[in-house]
Amino acid sequence: MTERLAPRTILLLTLPPLLWAGNAIVGRLLHDMLPPVLLNFLRWALAFCFLLPLAGPVFRGEAGLWRYWRQYAALGLLGIGMYNALQYMALQSSTPINVTLVASGMPVWMMLTGWLFFDVPISRKQVAGAVLSIAGVVLVLARGEWRHVLELRLVAGDLFMILATIAWSLYSWLLLRVKEPAAIRANWASFLLAQVAFGVLWSGGFALGEQALGAIPVHWSWALVAGLLYVATGPAIIAFGCWGAGVRAAGPAIGSFFVNLTPLFTAVLSSAILGETPHAYHAAAFALIVGGIVISARR
Repeated sequence: MTERLAPRTILLLTLPPLLWAGNAIVGRLLHDMLPPVLLNFLRWALAFCFLLPLAGPVFRGEAGLWRYWRQYAALGLLGIGMYNALQYMALQSSTPINVTLVASGMPVWMMLTGWLFFDVPISRKQVAGAVLSIAGVVLVLARGEWRHVLELRLVAGDLFMILATIAWSLYSWLLLRVKEPAAIRANWASFLLAQVAFGVLWSGGFALGEQALGAIPVHWSWALVAGLLYVATGPAIIAFGCWGAGVRAAGPAIGSFFVNLTPLFTAVLSSAILGETPHAYHAAAFALIVGGIVISARR
């Protein structure tokens, strides 16, 4: 962690949850149009094509990327090949709000991952912030009435999302391990393209395995094309670029609390799509989540 939560850092860490909320909704809308792992592959293949004109020189020998291919292969596997595929698999049997709510355990997984694998101590303020932030998410889950929590039933999709959250925690901590030349990270497009290149290979291999197991056929339509364009640009290129910069500024532990804004944004977007008006408990949940961020970020 290199700085306090400056306005620029807050913006960098808030925009990804908003875009990822849209990703969860679109992923659910497309779940019966094509297989989930293939969706992930097509998403990142498109993102690769969009990024290549901006950062193609990163693949040249003098850029130094290939000497650190193992590092970027790991980032591509965890952040692109696994996290997003598992999320789309989760959306096959779970709702967008449920999926993003399960991901609300991110602060806990992030703290445990940092403590177990990166020798990062856990502070009391982080624990208090995690409890407060998760309480806000549970309030959304309960729709403002705590008795609804007892009605929650986890499905296979929720299990996939837990695995995805663990993969994302490892990915976020690995972002802080800087071994490669500074020029690669100096350009956000170059840094992201280096990860996407390996992520496309991983997701392509996973998609072939999915097809071999007998996946559903693809039902092409303009809605599917529009959905693919969205998930390949907003939640992929823009969100990942902002997340990487925000995590380098504030650290993964603090950044993880912003991920808890995703279910809140998902609830609001779902309400807008369904023509429903947001409720007072959305505002209360927002206050709890932001309170968790503030407490955890205090020095």
